[in-house]
Amino acid sequence: MSAERSIEEMDSKDMEQKTKKISVLIPCYNEELNVEPISQAVIECLETELPQYDYELVFIDNDSSDNTRPILRRLCAGNPKIKAIFNAKNFGQFNSPYYGMLQVTGDCVITMVCDFQDPVELIPQYVREWENGYKIVIGIKTSSQENPVMYWLRSCYYKLIKKLSDVEQIEHFTGSGLYDRDFIEILRGLDDPTPFLRGIVAELGYKRKEIPYEQPQRRAGKTSNNFYRLYDAAMLSITSYTKVGLRLATIFGSICSFISIVVGFVYLVMKLLYWDRFPAGMAPMLIGMCFLGSVQIFFIGLVGEYILTINSRVMKRPLVVEEERINF
Repeated sequence: MSAERSIEEMDSKDMEQKTKKISVLIPCYNEELNVEPISQAVIECLETELPQYDYELVFIDNDSSDNTRPILRRLCAGNPKIKAIFNAKNFGQFNSPYYGMLQVTGDCVITMVCDFQDPVELIPQYVREWENGYKIVIGIKTSSQENPVMYWLRSCYYKLIKKLSDVEQIEHFTGSGLYDRDFIEILRGLDDPTPFLRGIVAELGYKRKEIPYEQPQRRAGKTSNNFYRLYDAAMLSITSYTKVGLRLATIFGSICSFISIVVGFVYLVMKLLYWDRFPAGMAPMLIGMCFLGSVQIFFIGLVGEYILTINSRVMKRPLVVEEERINF
């Protein structure tokens, strides 16, 4: 009996060792209306569609000012598999999810937003492709139920970045997807204080599988993305993965200088030949000065964005400062 029991115990231990663990990471900020429904939907999907896997559901809260944190505390108290990280302040839309990916304990991590715009139904598809050997499985928006004007603007932005970047960028990729533990270890070794996950996946990621989906509308609440946040995301991708801004400043400046020299020489010749009949006038000079001045200001601002990105990386500030973590 003791020998049979020891064999059964060894078999059960082997089964435990073979059980893979899936981590689902959900960043949130002022999502009091969504955190509980999304946790219920994710857990139901994992326990129904993927019962053979162990799992953890990790929320990382970016200093919410509503009731998101009290709700998360209640959820964590009721289920030890739900975990939470509370940031000491708002560290931005890129640092917080990136930091959360480095804290999970699963064999893979699935990242998704809290407002249901990343469909929960994608989780089994992600895991299926992961088991097929892909270390990165990402969701790609093929259409969206959001404002059509915003979707069109996003499409133009993605196409522009794709053309300008030295690294082939992924169109309509928001960061949602599954990432294997091996890729997480690569992220851990980057030590980048201003990470841009979408660019990192395109530049350093393994061979990936893309899953198309239609982006639904927010389930509830109001998005925290405003013009400043969208602009910040656009400039981070431009300054991190393109050199075209600086090259354009050099080329355009050279062209303007050449044209100015030619125009100045023509004016000089015309004035010398027709001193009394050729009025130089102030209008061309003012128009030229305003044009060149505006071009200079634009490119100085663009160079400033590059310098700002360099400065952020040189300072080596931490990605996130934690205030509290629960159930870890």
